Amino acid sequence: MKKWLKISLLSVLGLIVVAGVLMWMEFGPLVKGAMSAEKLDDGLYYMEYKGDDGFDKVIEQGGFDSADMMVSYIIEFLSKGHYKPEVKTQETDFGCSALTVRTPEGGVLMGRNFDFPSALGVVLHTIPERGYETITTFNVEFYGFGEDYKPEGFKNQYMALAGLFVALDGINEKGLAIADLMAGDTIQTHQRTSKPDLTTTAAISYLLKNAATVDEALDLLRGIDMHSDIGSAHHYAMADASGKNVVVEYVDNEMVVVESPAVANHYLCEAKLNVGLVEGDNRYAKLCERYEQTEGVMNVKQLTEAIESVSQTEREGFLGTAWTMVMDLKNPSVTYYSRRHFDKPFHFELKR
Repeated sequence: MKKWLKISLLSVLGLIVVAGVLMWMEFGPLVKGAMSAEKLDDGLYYMEYKGDDGFDKVIEQGGFDSADMMVSYIIEFLSKGHYKPEVKTQETDFGCSALTVRTPEGGVLMGRNFDFPSALGVVLHTIPERGYETITTFNVEFYGFGEDYKPEGFKNQYMALAGLFVALDGINEKGLAIADLMAGDTIQTHQRTSKPDLTTTAAISYLLKNAATVDEALDLLRGIDMHSDIGSAHHYAMADASGKNVVVEYVDNEMVVVESPAVANHYLCEAKLNVGLVEGDNRYAKLCERYEQTEGVMNVKQLTEAIESVSQTEREGFLGTAWTMVMDLKNPSVTYYSRRHFDKPFHFELKR
């Protein structure tokens, strides 16, 4: 009897161990990623993720053409298909600014402000199974999730891994940097061909994972159908380690590429030049002036001061600048400042 009981208990224990191993194989990287969350400053958190980022499957399945479809896929990925909720995202808007310069030593820097009515930023350092290592930023309030979704406590930390698919800006190990900005109106882009579909923010993650240069990123954009996030027009600021920098805009569902080191929240392409430019908003002009004064050559301190000069202060109903980034493209790294706390830098490097 005792021998039979011992064998039975060992068998049950074996099944538990096997089940645990299988569960860890399926959810282990996600759990480790969730547990890595730490608060850096008011409104800014940091996480690390190493493993399958789910993007290859996205493209294989044809992508997604709306925020709702994207969020549904994210939850399916995080739950490994065990949970498929009804999802309804919200529309909102935001402002931003960016500037790319060369350094006196021949380096390349990009500075970027992310301005939003309210924001909880998550810096996500991702080392995918396939593709380039990246550091990106995700705002957990981008789709109206709200304060309850700050990445504190395991549940919210796990949900913050949605940042794998929703990047508002970032840099990869090859020195490609991309930032998403409002373009100037609410005319949405919805390209309808047979190509895979991606939304604005998902495309940033896709590009940083797969492209080493601006030219490669543009080729990848031509290979997908773009769909606007949150009911607005968007444009991208892009730069790479060679110093090439462009602004990518969409007009009548066609991609337009403009060369410009500075960008804010109005169109730069000839077809819609200055659409969205608001009287009294001189952020773009100030950045251009700084650029011209230095002939496009600045050190890190000068660029930080330039991008700080166009950061937005808090006012009623508007947080202002949620985070500022200064990215080094020759030696891929990024320094963050949360909510205009320019005396509290947070520096992260990529392996390259």
